[in-house]
Amino acid sequence: MELIPLFFTALALGLLGGGHCIGMCGGLMGALTMAIPAQQRRGWPLWRVLLGYNLGRITSYGIAGALLGSIGWLIQDLGLGPLLRTLAGLLMIAMGLYLANWWSGLTRLERLGRGLWKHIEPMARRLLPVTRMPQAMLLGALWGWLPCGLVYSTLVWASSQGQAGLSAALMATFGLGTLPTLMATGLLANRLTTLLRRRAVRITAALLIILFGIWTIPGPHTAWLAGGHHASTGSHLAH
Repeated sequence: MELIPLFFTALALGLLGGGHCIGMCGGLMGALTMAIPAQQRRGWPLWRVLLGYNLGRITSYGIAGALLGSIGWLIQDLGLGPLLRTLAGLLMIAMGLYLANWWSGLTRLERLGRGLWKHIEPMARRLLPVTRMPQAMLLGALWGWLPCGLVYSTLVWASSQGQAGLSAALMATFGLGTLPTLMATGLLANRLTTLLRRRAVRITAALLIILFGIWTIPGPHTAWLAGGHHASTGSHLAH
């Protein structure tokens, strides 16, 4: 598969998941903003700290992508790549259903990460209040391991590419896609958050993610979508 569509997909998943990001991380982003000393909560100092949070978070996504991408490479090497892609597609469909509030089964997956988060959260609390950019980046790096169905779904999809470096880059690109929403939430930009909370917007994003999940699952439909039907037609004509 060509790289440009992969990176475009990763970016789109981050953007489309904006509604989920607000529900999952909006409150946390607001709390982190309030943890900044009052004199720094205006102008450029606020921008720097919020950017630091998110750069740290995106770095953690990249690290997770590299780790799981290595496992994905092993699975591919064992000939189980189609199985991993099927799992990734099913998780994407579950994510779409979750975004649309049609089925919340994906929350069970988020529970699996809560054990790890229990150990990370105390370390994050020790970094408050935030006064410096490096401190913000470290706190953001810890925040990146917060249990999240959207991240988990995208992580499995990225790892299904079977390359640690590519998986890391795709997860970082996904993180960049979530950046506008979470920066806006931290800066109290209500217009964007109100837009992403609208049901029509959430349903549209959910349907697009579901369609992507269907496309990810291996089968005859993927060859057709990729233009394989043209190749088969040409083959028949040649005979």
